Amino acid sequence: MNEKYIPLYRKYRPQTLEQVVGQEHIKKALANAIAMDKISHAYLFTGPRGTGKTSTARIFAKSLNCVNGPTINPCGECENCRDITNSVPMDVIEIDAASNRKVEDAQNILEKVMYAPVNSRYKIYIIDEVHMLSTTAFNALLKTLEEPPKNVIFILATTEVHKVLDTIKSRCQRFDFRRITTSDIVKHLRYISDCEKINITDDALATIAKNSAGGMRDSIALLDQLSVLGVQNAITTDDINALLGRISFDVLNELSNQIIASNPANALELLEKIYNSGNEPVQILQNLLDYMKNLLIVKNCSPEIAIELTQLNDVQISDLKKQSENIESHQVISLCDSCANYIKELKTTNNPRLWLEIAMIDLANLEENTKLADLQARLSALEGGGTFAPHVEPAVHAKPKIVEQLEKQKVASIDIEAPSEHENIKHEDSEKNQYKETIKEDSSNDFAPMPKAKSSAGEDILTLWGNLLGNVASPPTRALLKQWAKPVVLSPEDVVISIKNEIYLQQFISGSKKAVLQKAVDELFGQTNTKITVRLPNPGDVVTQGPINVPKSNPVPPPRKPEPQEKLQTLDDVKEEIEDAEQDEVTVVSDDEKVSKFTDMHSDTVNMVMDLFDGKVIE
Repeated sequence: MNEKYIPLYRKYRPQTLEQVVGQEHIKKALANAIAMDKISHAYLFTGPRGTGKTSTARIFAKSLNCVNGPTINPCGECENCRDITNSVPMDVIEIDAASNRKVEDAQNILEKVMYAPVNSRYKIYIIDEVHMLSTTAFNALLKTLEEPPKNVIFILATTEVHKVLDTIKSRCQRFDFRRITTSDIVKHLRYISDCEKINITDDALATIAKNSAGGMRDSIALLDQLSVLGVQNAITTDDINALLGRISFDVLNELSNQIIASNPANALELLEKIYNSGNEPVQILQNLLDYMKNLLIVKNCSPEIAIELTQLNDVQISDLKKQSENIESHQVISLCDSCANYIKELKTTNNPRLWLEIAMIDLANLEENTKLADLQARLSALEGGGTFAPHVEPAVHAKPKIVEQLEKQKVASIDIEAPSEHENIKHEDSEKNQYKETIKEDSSNDFAPMPKAKSSAGEDILTLWGNLLGNVASPPTRALLKQWAKPVVLSPEDVVISIKNEIYLQQFISGSKKAVLQKAVDELFGQTNTKITVRLPNPGDVVTQGPINVPKSNPVPPPRKPEPQEKLQTLDDVKEEIEDAEQDEVTVVSDDEKVSKFTDMHSDTVNMVMDLFDGKVIE
């Protein structure tokens, strides 16, 4: 061997823009810039490793400094082209920022920038991994990058553009290099294999492309490593898996079958064979995770898309399709999640073998993760007696439940039981009618509206009186009625109320309190213009006994008849109410009694005692 062996990734490095694999948008932009003579002073090439950033920078420099240039197709024969190809140019300076990241290195560059190019048209600085420069070094380059001397071009390359200062990025034309597609990598690897007479199968090339994560340099380097195996027999996927420590598809298929069948014993036995073959625990779960990802793709995508995404052959896709019929997508996702969690655990533990076996037992207990249909059935059963949707009619057999009466009032609240898990909610008209009849029978007269033709006395009149006071909107008027008024007759046809004080009597006969009382009575009976008589007490009036309980909140009124729109209060009405309220607060002194100035300030307990014993608060 007289000549030194040259690695394939260096031997087949592109020398023209046409030879760059992929990156069509960048090749077109640079070619147009050269053709239109619109060369910028600074460029920023970003993207993953092995996608052609440095190679494109060299080709661009060769195109600019070629004796025939600037040209899209450099000759490759002139001195400048040969120097760039051999990496020994005088006017194209390549700098590794990882090892030249100090401010002194940046200052050294700035000192040489002022000199004109020796043999070339442009002096070009290619700074690789520019994100490694320190902030001080970046700041030293700022002004020069913005306005460099004539015939000086900077080409910055980086894999982590987010670490580059925004002030630097704003001074450059940015080109983002994308990951090379698997199909493009396979085509280029096949071209190199044919040129180098490497005996390798297409499936093996696809496996190489999948393991390169879109980087052409990694793919060619792996092909170079495998080339020594294809002397007698063709290189297969199994050879690549053995070299990379990967598990073959057939072994992963058998292992996943044991997991899907919830057979931890057989899964552990197979795991022992895989582990004894030299595979690391993290690599085993990583391969299994990748297999489950492919299984999920095959289950949810068409065969054509699945082949493109997984890069598997037809036989493997068919095996995955059969396997996907015995497992649901959410279960595959659960297995992937478990694998990812155990991989994290394996990377931090001191006993990876223990956690690998625990992970396999956990994954192989798939029966505990019931199918989605079973989960939905159980969830429906649990929610059967839960919340009651207001817009859904309850079932026919649902029984109303009358709660305890509050403070001897006849107004009760009804709680409809939610339908049980075995009852179906229906919406037929016949069931609605039957349900309404059931409600009416069980709740008797308690749930029905107040009868309009029935006179009330005794305890009933106390209840109606309490409801009437609850309907009074004005607190001073309500307190005045509790203190001075007594119900004589309360019915939809006639309402008679006695008031013991003539001053207050006039306010209910002709004052603003008349309208307030009229509105409260109408709301009580669900009608309009109810006949109301307010007078002084008569000797023949029946004196009601017991306290009058006023509901804290207005009860739900019975159905009301349509009534014309009420008139808005005028300014005079508002003034009259204010005067009435002020008059209520004035101390009223008669011959035999004294009343508090602020009757509405008394608590309900004080008013109850006063009504019970017919007493008064004396100042």
